[in-house]
Amino acid sequence: MAQLTEKENYFMCLRGEVPEWIPHMAADPSYKWERATAGASPSFLMKAMDPNGDHKDIWGVEHVTSKEAGGAMIPKTWDFILDDITKWRDVIKAPNLDEIDFEQLAKKDLEKANIDRSKQAVQYGVAGTGYFQHLMAFMGFTEGLCALYEEPEECEELFQYLSDFYVDVVNRSIDYYQPDIMSLVDDTAAWGNPFISVEMYEKFLLPHYKRLSDIAHDRDMFVSFHNCGKCECFVDDMVNVLGVNVWNPAQNCNDLVAIKEKYGSKFVMAGCINSSSTFQADLNEEQIREIVWDVANTYAPGGGFCFMASFIIPDPNDQKAIWKRDMVNEVMHEVSREFYKK
Repeated sequence: MAQLTEKENYFMCLRGEVPEWIPHMAADPSYKWERATAGASPSFLMKAMDPNGDHKDIWGVEHVTSKEAGGAMIPKTWDFILDDITKWRDVIKAPNLDEIDFEQLAKKDLEKANIDRSKQAVQYGVAGTGYFQHLMAFMGFTEGLCALYEEPEECEELFQYLSDFYVDVVNRSIDYYQPDIMSLVDDTAAWGNPFISVEMYEKFLLPHYKRLSDIAHDRDMFVSFHNCGKCECFVDDMVNVLGVNVWNPAQNCNDLVAIKEKYGSKFVMAGCINSSSTFQADLNEEQIREIVWDVANTYAPGGGFCFMASFIIPDPNDQKAIWKRDMVNEVMHEVSREFYKK
Protein backbone atom coordinates (compact mmCIF):
# COMPACT_ATOMS: atom_id res chain seq x y z
CA MET A 1 0.00 0.00 0.00
CA ALA A 2 1.31 3.44 -0.92
CA GLN A 3 2.34 5.58 2.02
CA LEU A 4 -0.09 8.33 2.95
CA THR A 5 1.15 11.78 2.00
CA GLU A 6 1.04 14.85 4.24
CA LYS A 7 -1.65 16.24 1.94
CA GLU A 8 -3.87 13.17 2.22
CA ASN A 9 -3.41 13.00 5.98
CA TYR A 10 -4.32 16.70 6.27
CA PHE A 11 -7.42 16.19 4.14
CA MET A 12 -8.53 13.40 6.50
CA CYS A 13 -8.34 15.90 9.35
CA LEU A 14 -10.23 18.58 7.40
CA ARG A 15 -12.99 16.08 6.59
CA GLY A 16 -13.52 15.51 10.30
CA GLU A 17 -11.79 12.14 10.35
CA VAL A 18 -9.05 11.04 12.73
CA PRO A 19 -5.83 11.31 10.70
CA GLU A 20 -2.98 8.85 10.92
CA TRP A 21 -0.80 11.53 12.52
CA ILE A 22 -1.31 15.07 13.74
CA PRO A 23 -0.85 17.42 10.77
CA HIS A 24 1.74 20.14 11.27
CA MET A 25 0.91 23.47 9.68
CA ALA A 26 4.52 24.64 9.47
CA ALA A 27 4.58 28.42 9.63
CA ASP A 28 8.26 29.21 9.45
CA PRO A 29 10.73 28.58 6.65
CA SER A 30 13.08 26.59 8.86
CA TYR A 31 10.67 23.63 8.93
CA LYS A 32 12.57 20.81 7.24
CA TRP A 33 9.95 18.11 6.69
CA GLU A 34 7.42 17.68 3.93
CA ARG A 35 4.64 20.27 4.08
CA ALA A 36 0.98 19.45 3.58
CA THR A 37 0.19 22.72 1.83
CA ALA A 38 1.80 25.27 -0.45
CA GLY A 39 0.50 28.73 -1.22
CA ALA A 40 -0.26 29.92 -4.74
CA SER A 41 -2.25 33.09 -5.26
CA PRO A 42 -2.25 35.97 -7.77
CA SER A 43 1.11 37.51 -6.96
CA PHE A 44 0.25 41.04 -8.07
CA LEU A 45 -1.86 41.30 -4.91
CA MET A 46 1.30 40.99 -2.81
CA LYS A 47 3.14 43.80 -4.54
CA ALA A 48 4.21 45.41 -1.26
CA MET A 49 5.97 42.23 -0.18
CA ASP A 50 8.31 42.20 -3.16
CA PRO A 51 11.78 43.08 -1.79
CA ASN A 52 12.60 44.66 -5.14
CA GLY A 53 9.41 46.69 -5.29
CA ASP A 54 8.46 50.10 -3.93
CA HIS A 55 6.78 48.51 -0.90
CA LYS A 56 3.37 49.95 -1.71
CA ASP A 57 0.44 47.61 -2.05
CA ILE A 58 -2.09 47.77 -4.88
CA TRP A 59 -4.09 50.38 -2.95
CA GLY A 60 -1.15 52.67 -2.31
CA VAL A 61 -0.48 51.73 1.33
CA GLU A 62 3.23 51.82 2.07
CA HIS A 63 4.72 48.88 3.99
CA VAL A 64 7.80 48.96 6.18
CA THR A 65 9.92 46.27 7.78
CA SER A 66 9.72 45.76 11.51
CA LYS A 67 12.32 44.19 13.77
CA GLU A 68 9.55 43.22 16.19
CA ALA A 69 7.85 41.32 13.37
CA GLY A 70 11.03 39.45 12.53
CA GLY A 71 11.76 41.61 9.51
CA ALA A 72 8.32 41.14 8.00
CA MET A 73 6.60 44.06 6.28
CA ILE A 74 3.62 45.73 7.90
CA PRO A 75 1.54 48.75 6.85
CA LYS A 76 3.11 52.02 7.87
CA THR A 77 1.66 53.17 11.18
CA TRP A 78 1.76 56.86 10.26
CA ASP A 79 1.02 58.99 7.21
CA PHE A 80 -2.18 57.13 6.28
CA ILE A 81 -3.59 57.40 2.78
CA LEU A 82 -7.18 58.13 3.89
CA ASP A 83 -8.13 60.66 6.58
CA ASP A 84 -11.84 61.05 5.77
CA ILE A 85 -13.93 57.95 5.10
CA THR A 86 -16.40 59.99 3.05
CA LYS A 87 -13.58 60.68 0.56
CA TRP A 88 -12.62 57.03 0.03
CA ARG A 89 -13.80 57.04 -3.60
CA ASP A 90 -11.18 59.68 -4.41
CA VAL A 91 -8.36 57.65 -2.87
CA ILE A 92 -9.09 53.93 -3.14
CA LYS A 93 -8.77 52.87 -6.77
CA ALA A 94 -8.79 49.22 -7.81
CA PRO A 95 -6.33 48.09 -10.49
CA ASN A 96 -7.70 47.43 -13.97
CA LEU A 97 -7.99 43.64 -14.09
CA ASP A 98 -8.39 43.70 -17.87
CA GLU A 99 -4.69 44.51 -18.04
CA ILE A 100 -3.68 41.28 -16.27
CA ASP A 101 -3.19 37.99 -18.12
CA PHE A 102 -4.28 35.66 -15.33
CA GLU A 103 -3.41 32.52 -17.25
CA GLN A 104 0.21 33.59 -17.62
CA LEU A 105 0.32 34.98 -14.09
CA ALA A 106 -0.89 31.67 -12.66
CA LYS A 107 1.67 29.77 -14.72
CA LYS A 108 4.49 31.91 -13.33
CA ASP A 109 3.17 31.79 -9.76
CA LEU A 110 2.78 28.01 -9.81
CA GLU A 111 6.21 27.51 -11.31
CA LYS A 112 7.74 29.73 -8.64
CA ALA A 113 5.88 27.85 -5.89
CA ASN A 114 7.26 24.56 -7.25
CA ILE A 115 4.30 22.57 -5.93
CA ASP A 116 4.07 18.79 -6.15
CA ARG A 117 0.29 18.43 -6.31
CA SER A 118 0.51 14.72 -5.57
CA LYS A 119 1.91 15.54 -2.14
CA GLN A 120 0.84 19.10 -1.39
CA ALA A 121 -2.50 20.88 -1.30
CA VAL A 122 -2.64 24.22 -3.07
CA GLN A 123 -3.82 26.96 -0.72
CA TYR A 124 -5.18 30.04 -2.45
CA GLY A 125 -6.36 33.39 -1.19
CA VAL A 126 -6.92 36.90 -2.48
CA ALA A 127 -7.89 39.30 0.33
CA GLY A 128 -4.40 39.06 1.78
CA THR A 129 -4.97 41.40 4.68
CA GLY A 130 -8.75 41.16 4.96
CA TYR A 131 -11.44 43.80 4.74
CA PHE A 132 -11.16 44.99 8.34
CA GLN A 133 -7.38 45.16 8.08
CA HIS A 134 -7.65 47.07 4.81
CA LEU A 135 -9.69 49.80 6.51
CA MET A 136 -7.19 49.98 9.38
CA ALA A 137 -4.28 50.14 6.92
CA PHE A 138 -5.99 52.92 4.99
CA MET A 139 -6.92 55.05 8.01
CA GLY A 140 -5.17 53.69 11.12
CA PHE A 141 -7.02 52.12 14.03
CA THR A 142 -8.21 55.34 15.66
CA GLU A 143 -9.82 56.83 12.57
CA GLY A 144 -10.80 53.45 11.12
CA LEU A 145 -12.72 52.35 14.21
CA CYS A 146 -14.33 55.78 14.53
CA ALA A 147 -15.43 55.56 10.89
CA LEU A 148 -17.27 52.30 11.57
CA TYR A 149 -19.31 54.05 14.26
CA GLU A 150 -19.70 57.48 12.71
CA GLU A 151 -20.09 56.68 8.99
CA PRO A 152 -21.32 53.08 8.76
CA GLU A 153 -22.88 53.55 5.32
CA GLU A 154 -19.60 54.80 3.87
CA CYS A 155 -17.76 51.85 5.42
CA GLU A 156 -20.30 49.42 3.99
CA GLU A 157 -19.87 50.87 0.53
CA LEU A 158 -16.07 50.70 0.80
CA PHE A 159 -16.22 47.07 1.89
CA GLN A 160 -18.58 46.31 -0.99
CA TYR A 161 -16.14 47.92 -3.42
CA LEU A 162 -13.24 45.86 -2.06
CA SER A 163 -15.34 42.70 -2.02
CA ASP A 164 -16.45 43.16 -5.64
CA PHE A 165 -12.82 43.57 -6.64
CA TYR A 166 -11.58 40.44 -4.86
CA VAL A 167 -14.48 38.31 -6.06
CA ASP A 168 -13.69 39.46 -9.60
CA VAL A 169 -10.04 38.44 -9.09
CA VAL A 170 -11.14 35.01 -7.90
CA ASN A 171 -13.54 34.47 -10.79
CA ARG A 172 -10.88 35.46 -13.31
CA SER A 173 -8.05 33.42 -11.79
CA ILE A 174 -9.22 30.40 -9.85
CA ASP A 175 -9.51 28.08 -12.86
CA TYR A 176 -5.84 28.65 -13.60
CA TYR A 177 -4.62 27.94 -10.06
CA GLN A 178 -6.92 24.96 -9.43
CA PRO A 179 -6.57 25.20 -5.64
CA ASP A 180 -7.68 22.75 -2.96
CA ILE A 181 -8.14 25.26 -0.13
CA MET A 182 -9.54 28.78 -0.03
CA SER A 183 -7.67 30.87 2.53
CA LEU A 184 -9.55 33.71 4.23
CA VAL A 185 -7.51 36.17 6.28
CA ASP A 186 -8.58 39.00 8.56
CA ASP A 187 -7.39 39.92 12.04
CA THR A 188 -10.38 41.36 13.87
CA ALA A 189 -9.17 40.78 17.43
CA ALA A 190 -6.39 41.69 19.82
CA TRP A 191 -5.08 39.37 22.53
CA GLY A 192 -7.58 40.48 25.14
CA ASN A 193 -10.72 41.27 23.13
CA PRO A 194 -12.07 41.61 19.59
CA PHE A 195 -11.76 45.03 17.98
CA ILE A 196 -15.45 45.08 17.06
CA SER A 197 -18.68 43.52 18.27
CA VAL A 198 -20.29 40.43 16.81
CA GLU A 199 -23.06 42.66 15.48
CA MET A 200 -20.59 44.83 13.57
CA TYR A 201 -18.69 41.76 12.39
CA GLU A 202 -21.86 40.26 10.97
CA LYS A 203 -23.01 43.51 9.42
CA PHE A 204 -19.80 44.78 7.84
CA LEU A 205 -17.59 41.75 7.19
CA LEU A 206 -19.32 38.39 7.27
CA PRO A 207 -21.27 38.81 3.99
CA HIS A 208 -18.04 39.50 2.13
CA TYR A 209 -16.18 36.56 3.64
CA LYS A 210 -19.16 34.43 2.62
CA ARG A 211 -18.90 35.46 -1.02
CA LEU A 212 -15.44 33.86 -1.09
CA SER A 213 -16.32 30.82 1.02
CA ASP A 214 -19.35 30.16 -1.21
CA ILE A 215 -17.08 30.03 -4.26
CA ALA A 216 -14.90 27.53 -2.44
CA HIS A 217 -17.78 25.29 -1.41
CA ASP A 218 -19.27 25.39 -4.91
CA ARG A 219 -15.95 23.92 -6.09
CA ASP A 220 -15.68 21.34 -3.27
CA MET A 221 -12.73 23.18 -1.78
CA PHE A 222 -11.84 23.33 1.89
CA VAL A 223 -11.88 26.72 3.64
CA SER A 224 -9.29 27.97 6.10
CA PHE A 225 -9.52 31.15 8.14
CA HIS A 226 -6.66 33.05 9.75
CA ASN A 227 -7.71 35.26 12.63
CA CYS A 228 -5.37 36.06 15.52
CA GLY A 229 -6.27 37.04 19.04
CA LYS A 230 -9.41 36.57 21.12
CA CYS A 231 -11.87 36.01 18.31
CA GLU A 232 -13.84 33.14 19.86
CA CYS A 233 -17.05 35.17 19.58
CA PHE A 234 -16.77 34.86 15.78
CA VAL A 235 -16.27 31.08 15.72
CA ASP A 236 -19.96 30.19 15.44
CA ASP A 237 -20.18 32.30 12.27
CA MET A 238 -16.98 30.72 10.95
CA VAL A 239 -18.51 27.26 11.32
CA ASN A 240 -22.20 27.79 10.66
CA VAL A 241 -22.16 30.59 8.07
CA LEU A 242 -18.82 30.26 6.31
CA GLY A 243 -18.31 26.52 6.65
CA VAL A 244 -14.70 27.00 7.72
CA ASN A 245 -12.80 23.72 8.04
CA VAL A 246 -9.67 24.96 9.79
CA TRP A 247 -8.89 28.02 11.90
CA ASN A 248 -5.40 29.27 12.60
CA PRO A 249 -3.60 30.17 14.77
CA ALA A 250 -6.29 29.37 17.40
CA GLN A 251 -4.42 31.14 20.18
CA ASN A 252 -4.94 30.16 23.79
CA CYS A 253 -6.40 33.51 24.82
CA ASN A 254 -9.62 31.86 23.57
CA ASP A 255 -11.55 29.16 25.43
CA LEU A 256 -10.24 26.47 23.12
CA VAL A 257 -11.38 23.60 25.33
CA ALA A 258 -14.97 24.81 25.09
CA ILE A 259 -14.68 25.19 21.31
CA LYS A 260 -13.26 21.67 21.05
CA GLU A 261 -16.11 20.31 23.18
CA LYS A 262 -18.71 22.10 21.05
CA TYR A 263 -17.47 21.26 17.58
CA GLY A 264 -15.19 18.25 18.01
CA SER A 265 -13.48 17.22 14.80
CA LYS A 266 -15.90 19.25 12.65
CA PHE A 267 -13.85 22.42 13.19
CA VAL A 268 -10.09 21.97 13.07
CA MET A 269 -8.03 24.22 15.33
CA ALA A 270 -4.45 24.77 14.22
CA GLY A 271 -2.21 26.05 16.97
CA CYS A 272 -3.78 26.07 20.44
CA ILE A 273 -0.60 27.43 21.95
CA ASN A 274 0.70 30.93 22.39
CA SER A 275 4.09 30.12 20.98
CA SER A 276 5.38 33.68 21.32
CA SER A 277 4.97 33.87 25.11
CA THR A 278 5.11 30.18 25.96
CA PHE A 279 8.51 29.76 24.40
CA GLN A 280 9.89 33.12 25.55
CA ALA A 281 11.11 31.44 28.72
CA ASP A 282 14.51 29.82 28.91
CA LEU A 283 13.22 26.29 28.36
CA ASN A 284 15.17 23.08 28.01
CA GLU A 285 14.25 20.18 25.74
CA GLU A 286 12.39 18.31 28.47
CA GLN A 287 10.19 21.31 29.22
CA ILE A 288 9.44 21.89 25.54
CA ARG A 289 8.48 18.24 25.19
CA GLU A 290 6.14 18.50 28.18
CA ILE A 291 4.41 21.57 26.72
CA VAL A 292 3.92 19.98 23.31
CA TRP A 293 2.58 16.72 24.74
CA ASP A 294 0.16 18.64 26.95
CA VAL A 295 -1.22 20.53 23.93
CA ALA A 296 -1.61 17.30 21.95
CA ASN A 297 -3.30 15.46 24.83
CA THR A 298 -5.75 18.34 25.28
CA TYR A 299 -6.78 19.02 21.68
CA ALA A 300 -5.83 16.12 19.41
CA PRO A 301 -8.08 13.28 20.72
CA GLY A 302 -10.67 12.43 18.09
CA GLY A 303 -9.05 14.64 15.44
CA GLY A 304 -9.84 18.29 14.80
CA PHE A 305 -6.36 19.55 15.66
CA CYS A 306 -3.18 20.56 13.85
CA PHE A 307 0.14 21.63 15.25
CA MET A 308 1.12 25.15 14.31
CA ALA A 309 3.80 27.04 16.17
CA SER A 310 6.33 29.59 15.19
CA PHE A 311 7.71 32.58 17.00
CA ILE A 312 9.37 35.74 15.91
CA ILE A 313 13.11 36.03 16.36
CA PRO A 314 13.88 39.77 16.16
CA ASP A 315 17.62 39.12 16.24
CA PRO A 316 18.56 36.63 13.48
CA ASN A 317 21.83 35.98 15.32
CA ASP A 318 20.14 34.89 18.55
CA GLN A 319 21.37 31.29 18.61
CA LYS A 320 19.43 30.38 21.74
CA ALA A 321 16.14 31.46 20.12
CA ILE A 322 17.01 29.63 16.91
CA TRP A 323 17.77 26.45 18.88
CA LYS A 324 14.45 26.76 20.70
CA ARG A 325 12.51 27.26 17.45
CA ASP A 326 14.16 24.26 15.84
CA MET A 327 13.62 22.12 18.94
CA VAL A 328 9.92 23.02 19.02
CA ASN A 329 9.60 21.86 15.42
CA GLU A 330 11.57 18.68 16.16
CA VAL A 331 9.40 17.80 19.14
CA MET A 332 6.15 18.59 17.36
CA HIS A 333 7.18 16.39 14.47
CA GLU A 334 7.97 13.52 16.84
CA VAL A 335 4.76 13.90 18.84
CA SER A 336 2.65 14.17 15.67
CA ARG A 337 3.88 10.75 14.55
CA GLU A 338 3.47 9.10 17.94
CA PHE A 339 0.18 10.50 19.20
CA TYR A 340 -2.43 8.36 17.43
CA LYS A 341 -0.32 5.22 17.93
CA LYS A 342 -0.64 5.46 21.69
